[in-house]
Amino acid sequence: MDIHLRLARWVRAHPGTIDACLALAILVFLVLPFAGASGYGGLVAVSVALLVPLVWRRSHVILSAGIIAGISVLQIVLGVEPAPAQFVVLITLYTLAAYAPRWASLGGLALALVGSAAGLVRFGDLIGLGGTAFVLASVPVYVIVLFFVESLVLLAWTMGDLARARRRTYQALEDRTRRLEVERQQERDLAAADERSHIAREMHDIVAHSLSVIITQADGARYASAQAPELAVRTLGTIADTGRGSLREMRRLLGVLRGDETASTRPLPTLDDVDALIQSVRHSGVRVACRRIGTPRKELPLGAELTAYRVVQESLTNVLKHAGAHTTAEVTLEYGARGLTITVDDDGRGAAPDPATAGAGQGITGMTERVRLYDGTVSAAPRTGGGYRVGAFIPYTQS
Repeated sequence: MDIHLRLARWVRAHPGTIDACLALAILVFLVLPFAGASGYGGLVAVSVALLVPLVWRRSHVILSAGIIAGISVLQIVLGVEPAPAQFVVLITLYTLAAYAPRWASLGGLALALVGSAAGLVRFGDLIGLGGTAFVLASVPVYVIVLFFVESLVLLAWTMGDLARARRRTYQALEDRTRRLEVERQQERDLAAADERSHIAREMHDIVAHSLSVIITQADGARYASAQAPELAVRTLGTIADTGRGSLREMRRLLGVLRGDETASTRPLPTLDDVDALIQSVRHSGVRVACRRIGTPRKELPLGAELTAYRVVQESLTNVLKHAGAHTTAEVTLEYGARGLTITVDDDGRGAAPDPATAGAGQGITGMTERVRLYDGTVSAAPRTGGGYRVGAFIPYTQS
């Protein structure tokens, strides 16, 4: 950071120290040289009285300005000559314009303008105007000098008012920066929460489906081992293949969590993988048919295809878990004018209460959250006459 920026920041952070140093400098250079001279005791006293309130000119703006204004008015009324540090009035006027409320700033300006005119009338002889009589007789000279003095007063007030505007602009920028930082942090938190939710849905889909297939196959292998050992061997092979696939998916997700870029390069499932999914469910003993109706009017985004795949996967997982033995299911993928309609019907017993599946329901919630990301809808309810139906609609992306 540049040295002038550090200096400006230090000055803003230590206003009291700066004001005390300013008062001390004026005292040393403009007051103390007159302290030892005879006949200047009154001027030195007035100068010190004007300088003391300067120390708290920003911490107690109105009090400091009121004291200095009162001393200056008493000088005019009592005829006490201007002191060497009389220009402190201009510093006070600048401070009022920069830091005081608006009413105090304008009031100080008006008082300074009137006081300057009155001071020229009162002490005109000190600057060669020849006293009151001469001032009244020489209006043009008085007007010229008054114009000069009043210009100094207006300049001091204008500089203070500009400083006020600059300070408020700086404060507004600081506030905006803080708000932006808070908003960025909130966006990061929301993005992290969304990513955690996405990973949780992915893990649920992978684990729930794979474990359902493995459990069903293991039960079948246990019953078949006594009467058909060769069928048990094939079933155990299916269990092994399903477990390996699930392990690969879990490693990919864990790689994403670790920030491993190479772990996330494996293509995600799409609608083209639905046939392989259905085949794995058939190995579990569920009769599953798949119908594809129509052709897509436009391509679905890869994320929407992944969502559609997960809807089919979760629906078939629920069939495995809830429908019971000897179940028939049908998956329908219908491309219409507005989007893709997914329907999964089964003739099983539906999602009846089952102690082994206590706490279920996360799958439907996950499907709904996924589909809503693409402005779609999900419905899940028992069918009339038995069985269960899951339906989802994913519209085409509008361009």
